[in-house]
Amino acid sequence: MTIPHITPLKDEALAAQLDRAINNKTKPLGSLGALEGLAHQVGMIQQTTSPQLRDPAILVFAGDHGVVAEGISAFPQDVTWQMVENFLAGGAAINVFARQNGCALRVVDAGVKHDFGPREGLVNRKIAPGTANFAQQPAMSVQQCMEAIECGMDLVAELPSNVLGFGEMGIGNTTAAAALMHRLTGIPVADCVGAGTGLAPEGILHKQRVIEAAMALHADAQGGLQALATFGGLEIAMMAGAMLKAAERRMVLLIDGFIVTSALLVASRIQPAVLDYCVFSHCSDENGHKRMLDFLGGRPLLNLGLRLGEGTGAALAMPLLQAAVNFLNQMATFESAQVSEKAE
Repeated sequence: MTIPHITPLKDEALAAQLDRAINNKTKPLGSLGALEGLAHQVGMIQQTTSPQLRDPAILVFAGDHGVVAEGISAFPQDVTWQMVENFLAGGAAINVFARQNGCALRVVDAGVKHDFGPREGLVNRKIAPGTANFAQQPAMSVQQCMEAIECGMDLVAELPSNVLGFGEMGIGNTTAAAALMHRLTGIPVADCVGAGTGLAPEGILHKQRVIEAAMALHADAQGGLQALATFGGLEIAMMAGAMLKAAERRMVLLIDGFIVTSALLVASRIQPAVLDYCVFSHCSDENGHKRMLDFLGGRPLLNLGLRLGEGTGAALAMPLLQAAVNFLNQMATFESAQVSEKAE
């Protein structure tokens, strides 16, 4: 597997030019808050003081998880393929928000335990019909994990976009994400585990115990790739690969919620510079997401109490990304508008 080369964003001359362009707009210094940092970041990614967003897209990766056999979800595993059908029919929240904000939506079968057959709108990259139960054995072989990462890279290589949002669907994937979070950050399991699809407190405690037992069983699974193969999902692995390739292509990466951020956590272990290209769309209501964002140094744009996944937070953040680019390109300067600047 060839790891993409990701260039860190360390162009001091361009950074200074962007600062001057932003600060010279007809506004008090810093008065557009997070939008100013966002405009600066997009300019650095695209290497210009006049960035443009082109063909925004969202990839939703779907996969099933063998650990569902441990009773860690409030919903049955069939909901994964049923929700994929909902995506293809245009009826899910991500469909609504993607349409609203002009984002192309692609649904990727990374490893759903269901035979969809040839379907318009479905990208078939199925590595296996779901993962194994990591409470008993590794979720994937290292070879399967690497294949999923490479599939994610290949998908992004084909896209015309320069801004890409990430979403997921997979019953049981908050358990996989929490396990990855604990193993790669050292944050206690209890602080990584949340309600997922809506578990009651006793269900959350059971999920915690399942993960703790799996940690003991797989004590030797250290490092990003090994942890991903042992605890992760095919959709998480494919997302990680897609993120790495997107950053290599100097795309803006719109990061969604807890599961997507766990894929980024893995990707950042492989190539730390991927974080320079990430816009963190929101902080979800899933326990552990804020801690994972803090660990990665991510500053979320929104905090709406979302806990859905699918890329919904990424789609909802798209207008803010567009606003940041627009003010940089379209807002008058003090000189052009003949507005007096702040007195010394």
